[in-house]
Amino acid sequence: MIENILYGFQIALSMENIIYAFIGVFVGTIIGMLPGLGPMTAIAIMIPMSYGMNPASALIMMAGVYYGSIFGGSTSSILLNAPGVSGTVATSFDGYPMAQQGKAGKALAVAAICSFAGGTLSVIALMLFAPYVSKLAISFGPTEYFALMILGLSAIAGLSEGSTVKALLSACVGLIVATIGIDGQTGTQRFTFGNASLYEGIDFLIVALGLFALAEVAQLVITRTKSMFTNKTSVGSLRLSKQDVKDISGPVGRHSILGFIIGVLPGAGATIASFMAYMGERKLSKDPSSFGKGNIKGVAAPETANNAATSGAFVPLLTLGIPGSGTTALLLGALLVVGVQPGPLMLQDHPDVFWGVIASMYIGNVFLLILNLPVIPLLAKILFIPKQILISLIVIFCLIGVYAVSFDTIHLLILVLFGIVGYFMRLYGFPAPPFILAFILGGMMEQSFRQAMTISNGAYTVFLKSGVSLTLLIIAALSLFGPSLWNLIRNGKSLFNKDISQGG
Repeated sequence: MIENILYGFQIALSMENIIYAFIGVFVGTIIGMLPGLGPMTAIAIMIPMSYGMNPASALIMMAGVYYGSIFGGSTSSILLNAPGVSGTVATSFDGYPMAQQGKAGKALAVAAICSFAGGTLSVIALMLFAPYVSKLAISFGPTEYFALMILGLSAIAGLSEGSTVKALLSACVGLIVATIGIDGQTGTQRFTFGNASLYEGIDFLIVALGLFALAEVAQLVITRTKSMFTNKTSVGSLRLSKQDVKDISGPVGRHSILGFIIGVLPGAGATIASFMAYMGERKLSKDPSSFGKGNIKGVAAPETANNAATSGAFVPLLTLGIPGSGTTALLLGALLVVGVQPGPLMLQDHPDVFWGVIASMYIGNVFLLILNLPVIPLLAKILFIPKQILISLIVIFCLIGVYAVSFDTIHLLILVLFGIVGYFMRLYGFPAPPFILAFILGGMMEQSFRQAMTISNGAYTVFLKSGVSLTLLIIAALSLFGPSLWNLIRNGKSLFNKDISQGG
């Protein structure tokens, strides 16, 4: 193992590959900052550059683009409430309130440090356990994935921001929207209204940018005041106190592991990892009500997890040849273009590519930290732009980002529609995070459920036969009903003790 690691660093530390790693993370960071573009766009732009390149150099550059875009996506989430990539939506829940409170510098610094820590720790795990953890990815079938999605949905009550009923209604609408498109199993059209543009469903970024960015714009425009024309929001200090470091150390340790494991599972990825990390941290907190209002842990948890998940996603890609997401599918295509076939034989046939890419991630994460920390004060100057100009820029970036995904004008109308929906959700107190979470998990949950039913000939007991799925379902049930049962038991005990004392 040590010899392989040293060999990987020998490949990654060549001057040529250092330059390619820097180009990759730089391009990825810039594109990640622009709302709506994300890693798929960045990698698609860079693939033509890989023609004729050394395979190790090509993948080092592409990998840098991938985790660089996730790293940079937090900037627009924190400063504008317009997620640059889907994996940074959860970062905006507390990052944007911190920016509004004059702590934008601290929020960006926490995002950069936690992204670096999560990425680096997960690279260590990737280097040590990649051949072994790949077995975990194979062991997850439809029943395990369905149970995992149920566990994710069980945390919706924790995102209620007050009313659990409104959170559940919001999640139900999210599940309905997730069903739009052609049914992959039967081929029937669902809620497409005969429009070919809806056959493939609605892209996640359209929903996220509409519910968060355009809804924020609508609220600013409708409730505009004279102060809107002079933005006096302060950037704040980048310095973290000892208490801040103590607060983020726990989330970094916990969610580096969580993010890596979720990233290993094909189909899960950085978005689900960030949501699960955020909800898990909220449940562990002694003051869960502070989340969504500028809690530093609410930035640290998703930023650690989403960057850890990007490293984890390389496990099934390199060891099994299985792309777990659209982004890793593009990376698979890039590898095939340069003549490398990922899979179980890759460690034997192309050890320079495998170990060189893993070692390059250390270098890339250091580059990202060096690139991002010094420019945080410059990025935070966005807050000083007068709001009427900033609003125009947000709308333009959102429109360009959505149009760049499909080049279909109807998706711009859908974006505006979700912006209107997001505004009215805010107006009447319906939280957006449960909608987003249900939308993310809905498609995967339905597909896994139907596959499990097909395998078992309609027997629902199939979910109880697997130890992993049974454990996940029990945890989900405890997460949903545990607090209520505990309150009932505690109230019953207090009434019992009161009756005894009165009887005495």
